[in-house]
Amino acid sequence: MAHTALTPAQAHARLHELTVIDVRTPGEYASGHLPDAHNIPLAHLDAALPALKTAADRGDLLVVCASGARSAEACRRLAEVGITAATLTGGTNSWTQLGHDIHRPAGTRTPWPMERQVRLAAGSLVLTGLMAGRLRPGARWLSAGVAGGLVFSALTDTCGMARLLAKLPHNRPRAHDLDATITALSG
Repeated sequence: MAHTALTPAQAHARLHELTVIDVRTPGEYASGHLPDAHNIPLAHLDAALPALKTAADRGDLLVVCASGARSAEACRRLAEVGITAATLTGGTNSWTQLGHDIHRPAGTRTPWPMERQVRLAAGSLVLTGLMAGRLRPGARWLSAGVAGGLVFSALTDTCGMARLLAKLPHNRPRAHDLDATITALSG
């Protein structure tokens, strides 16, 4: 399978034959993922390359995220090292909107989705800058900086704040979880 995109309907029809790789943070993954998906956060993709190569040699890979942006980036990075994969058009958001089944680990406390974490952090920083600006006018530059970052994020389809938030403990994979996923893909 070349670096292509599958619609949720196409992926659903082929789910039994695909190895699904979810590149969202562990918290996002725990909030609901495609059946039998393996969680390898985008930030840890390089560590899993040998296992992903092995899995791709056995069958087709489908890479998913929330909207399709991170999975498309993962597919590009995989293609650079000779691993072919497809991305899920519209990500898990489109998958669930169409009523397809998602799995949630039982008893898992799920953090907010990354997009919601970004909105909270950005909004809090803008509000802090505006309120502090009443006492110290220079503090308004904090709000201006966040606004500029949001514009840059939209223009480049990247998000520096999400990258920073992904480093928080609740968004990072536990080492043994990532190791177990890599082992499962290698076997």
